[in-house]
Formats: sequence, C-alpha cells, structure tokens
Amino acid sequence: LALMGLLPASAQIVSGDMQFRRHDLRKLSPREYADLRGNELAMIFQEPMTSLNPAFTLGDQLSEAVMRHQNVSRAQAMDTALQILEKVQIPAAEMRLKAYPHQLSGGMRQRVMIAMALINHPRLLIADEPTTALDVTIQAQILALLNTLKEETGTAVLMITHDLGVVAEVAQQVAVMYAGQVVEQGSVEAIFADPQHPYTIGLMGSIPSAGARKGPLATIPGAVPLAESMPNGCRFATRCPFAQTRCHNEKPSLAAQGADHLVACFRVPLEQHIALGEIA
Repeated sequence: LALMGLLPASAQIVSGDMQFRRHDLRKLSPREYADLRGNELAMIFQEPMTSLNPAFTLGDQLSEAVMRHQNVSRAQAMDTALQILEKVQIPAAEMRLKAYPHQLSGGMRQRVMIAMALINHPRLLIADEPTTALDVTIQAQILALLNTLKEETGTAVLMITHDLGVVAEVAQQVAVMYAGQVVEQGSVEAIFADPQHPYTIGLMGSIPSAGARKGPLATIPGAVPLAESMPNGCRFATRCPFAQTRCHNEKPSLAAQGADHLVACFRVPLEQHIALGEIA
C-alpha cells in the first residue's frame, strides 16, 4: 500500500526510500501519484470481491482506467477492455463486459483483477496473494496466466505470498520477510537449496508433505511481535531456537552468504555451528 500511495491518512512512512523509474515516490504530489498508479504501477489485490465495485459492470470499471490514463473515447476504451478480457482468457468476453462482479466465479473475478491491473501496460505489477481462496486447479491456471502475461508484456511482477509452492513455481528472486524486515534474500535456487535464516528454515520445515511423515509437522513457537513493541535486537530472537544473548540486543544486517544470497543472522552458516556442537 505504501508503494501504491494508498496508506490511510493515519499512517506515516518514517524511514526508507521508494524509487521507481527514477521517481522518488515519497516526493510525488497526489496528482503525480494518481497519474502513475494504475498506469505504470499497478496492483492485484488479495480479495477480488472486495476490490471490484459491485455497483458497476466489468466494462465500466475496466474502461474507466483506460479513459483516465490514455485519453481515449469510451468506445475505444471498451474495445481495449474487451481485448484484455480475451487476453486473460475470460470466456464470452464481450458478454462479460456487461456483467457485475457477483455474477462471476472467484477464479473469473481474479482474472478480471489481473486484466484491470494490466490494461494500461504497467512497468511493475504488484500481486498481493493473487491465488488466496482459490482451489488448486484455478490457482495453477492463474499462476500460469501471470507467467505468460509477464513474458508477453515485459512487465516486472512483485508477488507477495505466504505459499512457498507459489514462490518455487514463479519467482526468480526471493525476499523472506519477518515482522516487516527482510531476513533473507537471494535467487529462488539459493533460498530453497540452502535456507540459512532460522525463520526461513522454520517455514520450509512446516510445509506438509504428500507422503508419510516420520514425526509431527514442524511449527514455529511463539507469535509475531506487536508493531508497537518490536524488540531491540533481531525480531525473530524470541522464537528462534538458535538465539544467543547478542541476538536479543543487536539487530543483524543483511550479509553475503554465498553467491546471490543475503542473510540477516549472527549465527550463519548454521551448519558450521551444528558441526561444532554449538547448537543443540
């Protein structure tokens, strides 16, 4: 929401930078942000039923974005809306232009959200849990569609997800976040082949497997700290089985751990400490 300029009035960005195509997003005026949002910068929200306006047809909602940013007539905008619905494989696309969101299935609504995000050919598409609440078959179709459209349009995709299966399938670069901070970053191959941060390791260990398990499903004890009471040191320290006194008092920075692999942990490489008997 911060990147899209959609934070509520009560929220503030207190630190950090947001750079997009030589724009410092924090310095844009509301008018400049409105010109960028939905045009070069677009987003697929998590729940399409609450993101689409139930009072307007799909054609009205899609064409509005085109008329706002491309300065074309309503008829031309409707033609563009029809083309994008066909591109995202909506059946009977011309008829769907006159439909309302509640008349579509969850998977079809998500396709409409993808169409709306891509209709002005953005440079960056933010996909926030785009397959949440969809069954496995529809999820696979949506992911395949996003991959295809990414290749066809050249749009960069920033995907936000808790599903490691989705990460493994679509990502090239991965940033693992905990309590608002990046704790591990690297290529998808590096992260999955050799996870180093204890939180990443915990996530990997908690994935259910299709076959028989030798023991109980791994879990991460404790809870994420509250925003108003973040610890001074590593934010994962109170839940980490490898934490030392230093971890509770100092905040680790991202440091190189092999090629294309950054980890924010004082104990890496963990296997070295295990080999020395320092970690139970």
